[in-house]
Amino acid sequence: MIRSDRRVFAQIFRIGVLVALTQSSSFAAAFSFERDTFAFQNATVLKYKNGVPFLRARSNSDDPPNRYTRRCFVMTRTVMQFRKFARFDPRGAPLDDRQLAARVRTVAHRAPWRESLPENQRVMFPGYANLREMSKARAHVLQENIGSGFLTYFRPSNARMFFQHSQKYQERTHANLDAALTRGDMFVGYLSTYPRLSINHAVLFYARKPNRAGSQIEHYLVYDPNHAEAPRELTWSCRGSAFSYQKDIDFVGGFVRVYQAYGKWLQ
Repeated sequence: MIRSDRRVFAQIFRIGVLVALTQSSSFAAAFSFERDTFAFQNATVLKYKNGVPFLRARSNSDDPPNRYTRRCFVMTRTVMQFRKFARFDPRGAPLDDRQLAARVRTVAHRAPWRESLPENQRVMFPGYANLREMSKARAHVLQENIGSGFLTYFRPSNARMFFQHSQKYQERTHANLDAALTRGDMFVGYLSTYPRLSINHAVLFYARKPNRAGSQIEHYLVYDPNHAEAPRELTWSCRGSAFSYQKDIDFVGGFVRVYQAYGKWLQ
């Protein structure tokens, strides 16, 4: 009788643990670029040529017009917030614009450094399977309600770009990045080359690629709000204690400093 009771108790305990894990963020599916990012993209206010910024209207097929600008911080922050605080039900009926806007603001107003919510406490978005699908169908509602890009210029932690230039600071940032990814979290990185002005941007680190044996270069996958089409890659040189970002139409490529954003209050 005692053995039977123990077996029953053990079975109940295992079921309880499984339920708890299923509802916890640590048991969630891995971050997916195709599922967990926006279908629309941000655009830079300035144009860049060989790393030098200048004003020029966007006009060619490789660099189409886009009035949705200054939102790299806003978009990386919101992707993190949706990952932590939202859930989707493709079987439900889509909300109207007013209802959807209210729920988007609820997610966007929650501090992004907080722990992920259990599934049953997350804000529900019916009618869509994921953020990518919803942002493709309802881009205007999301763009109007995830926050102001202009206000991100006045973030107190932006001031680090003026005085935190040491290798030791970048080494600490790299350690914090690895720690965040190891525990299944995300990491918003503010990229700067000050006093050069070749980049002033934010990306979301979400995975570290496997290292080749003996390699001194570590590779990270990032969501770049300026590139809705595919992940971008940012590297860390163990030998040089420095980050490097890949080249694109706006950034000349190469060395960048990384400063963590949204990891805590006022960051």
